[in-house]
Order: sequence, then C-alpha cells, then structure tokens
Amino acid sequence: MVGVVTARDVAGWERELAALTEGLGWLSNRPEPRRVFADFVRALLADVPKKNSWGLAEHAGYPTPRPFEHLLDGAVWDAEMLRDAVREYVVAHLGSGAAVLVLDDTQTLKKESKSVGVAPQYYGLTGETANVQTMVMCTYASPFGHAFIDRELYLPAVWTDDPARCRAAGVPAGRGFATKPELAVGMLARTVAAGVPFRWVVADSGYGKDPGLRGHCHAQGLSYVLAVPKSLPLLDGRGRSTRPDRVHAGLPVGVFERRSCGDGAKGARYDWAAVPVTVADQPPADGYAHTLLIRKSTTPQTRDGRTFYEFEYFLVHAP
Repeated sequence: MVGVVTARDVAGWERELAALTEGLGWLSNRPEPRRVFADFVRALLADVPKKNSWGLAEHAGYPTPRPFEHLLDGAVWDAEMLRDAVREYVVAHLGSGAAVLVLDDTQTLKKESKSVGVAPQYYGLTGETANVQTMVMCTYASPFGHAFIDRELYLPAVWTDDPARCRAAGVPAGRGFATKPELAVGMLARTVAAGVPFRWVVADSGYGKDPGLRGHCHAQGLSYVLAVPKSLPLLDGRGRSTRPDRVHAGLPVGVFERRSCGDGAKGARYDWAAVPVTVADQPPADGYAHTLLIRKSTTPQTRDGRTFYEFEYFLVHAP
C-alpha cells in the first residue's frame, strides 16, 4: 500500500536536503557559490520540464541563468572532491557487502558541436548514430537502493586528436584518448581504493568483451557477471578454439532451468544454463573460475516467417 505524503514529510525532506547541501559548503571558499549550489541541486531535483540553465534558473527564481552558468564554468570548486563526497554519502546510506557495481554509459543529445565530447556517436535511445555526449557511469546497487557514485566523460578521438578544440572547451592538458572500458577500469580502481563494499561487478557486452577490463578484475580478485558477444574466444576441453554459441549448440536437450529475478507480464522472463568454460589467453584469478551463463527467452519470437528464441551470453568470474 502506498503511503500518503504529508506536509510534514515534505518539510523533513527540505531539512535533509538543506543539511546535505550545507554540509558540502566546504567545496567553495565563497558564500555565493554555496548558495547557488544549493539552489542548483533543488532545481535539478524538481519537476522542471527542460533542465537546461534557463529552465533551472526560472524554477529557482533567478532572472537569468548566469548564476548557474558561473557555478559550472567559473566558480572555484573541485568536481572530484564532490564525486568522492557523493560516493561516501551513498555508501553511508546504501552500503552493503551484497552490493553490485553497475558499469554502463549514457548519452545526451546535443544540437551543437562545442560542448566537450560532442560528436556523432551511437545513441542508445534510438540505436542509431546521433550528435551526442557520452558519459561512462558507475552506479551502486544494494538491497537498500541504487545511486550513482562515479562518472567519466568519454572523449572520442576526433576530440583528443584536436588539442586546440580540447583547449577551447576546457579539457585538462594531457587528457588522451581512452576507451569506455578503460574509463570503467579507472572508476573500478577508485571504488576499490575507497574501500566501497560490494560483491559483484556487472556490465553489458560493450564492456564484457574487453580483455583489459576483465584482466583488471582478475588482477584485483573481483567477481563479475559480464555480457559477452557470441564470438568471445573460448577453449574447449581439448584446448581447441570455440565460442559461446558453439558451446551452446553442444548442450544436451533439457539442460535449461527457469530462473527469474523478477517476473514480467507473462511470468518468469528467462531460462538459463551454466557451463564451465576456459577463456582463451585469459585465465581467472587464483581460486576463481569462469562460467558461461546462457540466457534463453521463455517466449518465442517470429520474424520473416521464422520462429526462434532469443539468447544472450554472460561470462561469470567467481570463486
């Protein structure tokens, strides 16, 4: 049953938000950015139809968006220190040894080309190429909730190969090209160094196919479940080259079992099979093993007169 939100609840939220933003006042030496920062956070949390500088400023009661623009591009404060403070706040409230670190990226559609990192890139919302910024995100999911704890802006090669363009956009000197999985590795390293409690790392196949990311997890003894392409290089029991779809094809009938972490409109969403595997040229950490999870849809699809089930593959690294 959904509870009724009262005026006392709203007042309590306001007090908690005020305490949070005031507690971050040490980020700036001047009172003006501290006040604007608090208004900025409130506006971001509000139901503002268009969350650009003008929309946020109107909600906050500012005559122009300049205070918010100055906060972001002129005021002196450290974004990395704020990131660390946010991570500490999240862990203090949601921390659990059973938590999962989720690595993924998201895109923001842009009409212009001057915003840092903007370029024609894959746009997940449409599945097509569009003029976007791409951010690699690390989120923390525990039995108590789910929140962001880290981020990195992805800079395509058209940016890192153009020092003048980077300089004009305020990109720090020396920032070279890094793939999305490489950015994810940096965030994982920071998270581990900060002592954040978690049990698993998970990501889609854009990250799971990267041997550098997997290798980092092996070196650090991190358990993961990563989606992988059907072409991931594996070895069979005789040391011969194989891949997930071939391992799948060799399974006996009836090996799949129905498991569900949440039912859909028609009940359990997937059937699963688990097969011990060896990853070519990349052994697991000492005391760990690799397992291939094969996920099968429970409802067949029909396309071009052909009926089939959808399959996905996941590589598990665990003790």
